[in-house]
Amino acid sequence: MKKLIVILVILTGLTIAGCASTGGKDSKTEKAATAPYSLDLSSVKYAIFSNKGNSLTPARTRTKVLRTGVKNVEPLEKQYDGVVFILPEYPDITKYQRVTVRAKYFNAAGAELNTANGGAMIVIAYDPEGDLEGPEMGTGPNTPLKEFNFGGSSLTNTDKGSRVRFSKNPGAILIQASNPDVKFFELTEVIFHD
Repeated sequence: MKKLIVILVILTGLTIAGCASTGGKDSKTEKAATAPYSLDLSSVKYAIFSNKGNSLTPARTRTKVLRTGVKNVEPLEKQYDGVVFILPEYPDITKYQRVTVRAKYFNAAGAELNTANGGAMIVIAYDPEGDLEGPEMGTGPNTPLKEFNFGGSSLTNTDKGSRVRFSKNPGAILIQASNPDVKFFELTEVIFHD
């Protein structure tokens, strides 16, 4: 009986060790498959969003090359106007579960503003010509991500990013000025990650 118990204990230990060691995935392969994807901003266009009538100006390309990103040239006219950054074609990102977006804010004189207290809202949209604001609260069919206080308590601008489930690649990012002092936005980084 003692031999049978010893054999069962050994077999159980080998089974547990075998399951733990074969985990089903090679950790190097898994990391390579989920490496973050940083969007190339060199082809991003932008349009000015007017909150009155939800209208857009024609899309423009960057008029000058910035080291860090894309910035609107004409100032926003009023609070809740915004800049729609129209994204170029890029590989499928639907496997990712998080997104990090970083931007800088500037006043009418061109001075950079502290974004720690927010001052903006962010909406990610599938179709730049569709509903860009979505429902008053939360996400909508064209807006898989909508966050208030972007730059403040919003997770979107952090390394952790916001959790989001994309059914297809987003086509635009709308950043709206919730602070009337904000007149310019410079999109500096868009990263899709886990």
